[in-house]
This record gives sequence, C-alpha cells and structure tokens, in this order.
Amino acid sequence: MRRASALPKPPAGQPLAESHVWLTLRTLFPYLWRYRLRVLLALACLVGAKVANVGVPLIFKEMIDGLTPGQQVLALPALLLALYGALRFSSSLFTELREMLFARVTQRAVRQVALEVFGHLHALSLRFHLERQTGGVSRDIERGSRSISSLISYTLYSILPTLVEIGLVLGILFVKYDIGFVLITLASLLAYIVFTVKVSNWRIDIRRQVNESDSAANTRAVDSLLNYETVKYFNNEAWETRRYDEQMIKWEEAATRSQTTLAMLNLGQQAIIALGVTAMMWRAADGVVDGRMTIGDLVLVNAFLIQLYMPLNFLGIVYREIRQALTDIERMFNLLKENREIADAPDAHELPAGPLNVEFTAVDFAYEPDRQILRQVSFTIGTGRTLAVVGHSGAGKSTLSRLLYRFYDVTGGAIRISGHDLRSLKQSSLRAAIGIVPQDTVLFNDSIFYNIQYGRPEASRDEVFAAARSAQLHDFIESLPQKYETRVGERGLKLSGGEKQRVAIARTLLKNPPILIFDEATSALDSATERAIQAQLERVAIGHTTLVIAHRLSTVMNADEILVMNDGRIVERGNHGELLARDGQYARMWRLQQQEEGNVDTAP
Repeated sequence: MRRASALPKPPAGQPLAESHVWLTLRTLFPYLWRYRLRVLLALACLVGAKVANVGVPLIFKEMIDGLTPGQQVLALPALLLALYGALRFSSSLFTELREMLFARVTQRAVRQVALEVFGHLHALSLRFHLERQTGGVSRDIERGSRSISSLISYTLYSILPTLVEIGLVLGILFVKYDIGFVLITLASLLAYIVFTVKVSNWRIDIRRQVNESDSAANTRAVDSLLNYETVKYFNNEAWETRRYDEQMIKWEEAATRSQTTLAMLNLGQQAIIALGVTAMMWRAADGVVDGRMTIGDLVLVNAFLIQLYMPLNFLGIVYREIRQALTDIERMFNLLKENREIADAPDAHELPAGPLNVEFTAVDFAYEPDRQILRQVSFTIGTGRTLAVVGHSGAGKSTLSRLLYRFYDVTGGAIRISGHDLRSLKQSSLRAAIGIVPQDTVLFNDSIFYNIQYGRPEASRDEVFAAARSAQLHDFIESLPQKYETRVGERGLKLSGGEKQRVAIARTLLKNPPILIFDEATSALDSATERAIQAQLERVAIGHTTLVIAHRLSTVMNADEILVMNDGRIVERGNHGELLARDGQYARMWRLQQQEEGNVDTAP
C-alpha cells in the first residue's frame, strides 16, 4: 500500500497542523476503505436512524395538537401512536445495525495498523533499536491503536449523526416556520463550534505536554524495572523514585492545567447553549401567543433543540478527543515512516540451499563516520571449517557477527556467502542460514521449553529435549518443579548466566543452520561445564561453517584457522601451533591466560 509522505512531529507547544491532520487521515483511510460495503451500509443505517429520530418530534407534535382542549379526542388517529412507537424503535434499530456493521471494520483496522507497525519495528535496523526507548515506543503504539478506534467511533457515532440531524432539523424549521428559527439555530451552532475549536486548539499543546510527560515517566519506569538488579546492587531505589517523580511532577502540572482549562471550555459552551435555547423558546412562545403557532409547535421546537444540543453538548469533548486521537495516531504512523536502514534490494534472491562458505573481502565498517571499527578485514571460512577470531575487548570481533547477519551494511568492501553478496540476498533467507549463541543471552518471559523451541518453532518436543541434552541442560531442567514449563522471568532473570547461555546453545542447536556463530558462547560457564559444552560444540561444528569469537584462547585451540584482531585489523593468522611458534601477540595472550588460570588453579 502506498503511504503518505512522512509526518514530522510538531514541536511541543504547537497545535497539530491542518496538513498533518489530512495526511494522518489519508494514511488511515485505506485501512477502512478495504471494507467499503460495510462502511456504506453503516452510513445508510446512520441516515435512517436520524430520519427516524427527527420524525419522532413531528409525530409527537401532531399528538399534542390532537389532544389540545377543544379538539375531539377521537380525532387522534391510532395510526399516530403506532407510527410514534415504530419510529422510536426504528431509531434504535438502525443505530444498533450501524454498530454491528461497523464493529468489524473498526477492530480490523486497529488490528491491521498495529500489526503493520509491529512488523515494521522488527524490520528496522539494529541502530534504531539500540537508540529507542522501549517504554515510550510501546506507549505510542498502545495510544495510537486505541485512538484509531476512538477516532472512528467519534466520527461515525457523534460527528456524522450530529451533522445529518442538524441538516434535517434546519430543513424542517425552514419549511414549517420562518427563517428566524433557522438563523438563531445557525448562529448558536456557529458560535459554539468556533468557540470550541479555538479553545480546543489552544489546549492542544497542553494535552501534548501531558502525553509527553506520561511517556517520559513510563519510559523511566520501564527502564528502571528492566534493570531491577542493577538498582538493587547500588542501593539506588530512592534515586530511581526521585527520577520517576521528576517526570510525574511535570505530568501533574500539565494534567492540572489541562483539567482547569477544560472546565473553562465547558463553562463557555454552556453559556452559548443557554443563550441559544432561550432565544429559540422566546420566539416560539411569542408565536403561540400570536396564534401563529400551536402548543404542538412549541413542543416540537423544544424537542428539536434538545435533540440538537444534547449531542452538541458533547461536541466539544468529541472535538478534543478527535484532535488528541489524531495526534496519537500521527505518532504511531511516524514509526512507520522510520527509515528501514537495511532493506532488501528489489531483485534480492534466496540463498541457495546446501553447504556454504563465508568470505570477507577488504571490509571496512564504522557505526558513526568518526568511529571506525573494522579496517580492511579479509578472510574466508571454507565449507565445513571453523575459523576463530580472538583479540582484546573493542578489537571489533563481535561486529563481524552483526555484519554477517546484515544488521548493518559494510561501509567498504563486501561480505559474500558462497559467492553471493549479502546485499543481493533476502534477509529472511540469509538469517535462516545462520545460528548464533550470543555473548549476552536475553530470553523471553516464557517457559524454558518455549525459549528453546524458539530456535525452530515447528520442532517436536523430542527434538527440543534432544537439543537440551546436547547443551548439557536437560538434567538441570528435569530437576526443577515445573521442569520444561518453568518460566524464566523478564529477560531470563530467574536463570543464572550459565543457565541462560545453555538455553541459547540449545536453541541454536535446534535451529541447526549451515552457518554457526559462537560469540563468547561459553563465557558464563564454569570450567567443568565449559569443557563439556566445548566438546559438544566442536562435535556440532563438524560439517558446519563456523565462526567462533572468543576471549579465552583455550576454547579455540582446535579451530582450523585463528585470526588475531587489534584495533579493527587482522594482525596475525594461522592455527594454534603456528601462532605460538610465531611468538607474537597471540603467544603473549596465551602465556598470560595460562598464568592466570594457573594462579586460579593454585589459589587457596
């Protein structure tokens, strides 16, 4: 679907520009027009309900005039009573039919927009997700989805019915009575609408401040709760509470201003309505005294006024809510306008099945223009072979895996898999061929079984159990009271670092892709478990094209080739024996680690 151009967010303190309103509505419209038949039928029911609603006072007038003293009671046709009841029922019938017809349209539109935003967020680059604030984004989606339903409801159930009814009433007043009634009604409506729009626009910036303070407070709360352990480690509960309260104070001030100005707006609206009703009733009463109008006419005018001003009384609220809904929807749609930094080329193709090799050719990469990470990195991982990359922290080792997954595009050179440039491949096909055990494992707040099965959602229970056994995890899980159904908590916080890492290993083993990446895969394990899993990983790597990123050199001794990186460059390469014989940086690192491990082993 073709989308409207980007909708820049107005600065705080400025109302939503009219051009933004129409762009937002134009972006939303296609989601509704997909169900045009239901929409048109619902509009027909809306008109039918209002015609019946306006007909009720007309029948009531005839009944009143028929019961006026001096008239024959028998002159009141029984048909009027039947018609009165039928119109009353018809108004409710058409209203409920309209809601039944449009309910599916509203909920489906909300679902489709939310789904598209959710999918788009997953399609955005890693850079966006590293910079975003989860609490604020989730609140924007929540409010935007809810506001779509509110906007449709207010438009279809309040604005359009009121406009239809105003048109019908003005037509009847013009045909049955003099132009004075029409002019008084129009003047009242115009004064009410102008006052409401002007004051509501003035209040838009206050409402935006309320929302921004709310989102900021929510972001701080979510961030603090996600880092619960860190807060406890440093005894900073009071500090976090103060930071949260700073935003809540801003929210309180903005919300108080919003409520106070709302009371002022309501008072002005009621004053306009009171003046309009008084003028209309004075003119109608004068007509009855002069004999130009009957008691039934007086009742009819009064009934019309009540029918008009009751929904009009809520028009200010409706207008404010519609403007707020448009602001919230705009913020959600702005997420759809976020640039997909990494996108498939128009002619992107699938990665062919079968054994794969990986080739880095003169790769340069920088996260920022002034922060160069990789410099002229070139290497090849042959089909079924294992290549290890070692080096000090910050040497650029983990960046290799991010580039291989195409979370970022290289700024120079190329990465190829079996001769196919990553930029020519569909990302889904590329990532399906790679499995990774990351250094920092984050799990879903679900069961252990779910987190392992996530590697291949269609896998059977026996396959999940087999993967857990291969990761030396099955016995531990069986010792838990709820076994595989044990929930791991937010980001896996209920498990130790080693347990989380074994879940990640099991998940990758279950996926069983042709290319494997072990990024410090055993860094959180004790020595005994590390040796057991390391042996298992080496067996698993047989027949797979494997990239091992490690800090502990003892875990990469058996790699076919080892690269030593420093400051984004490859400074040494060879197997373990060759690098020790060269007596360079790798040999120095090896001796240092052997001394450290020896000290640990002999420590009391």
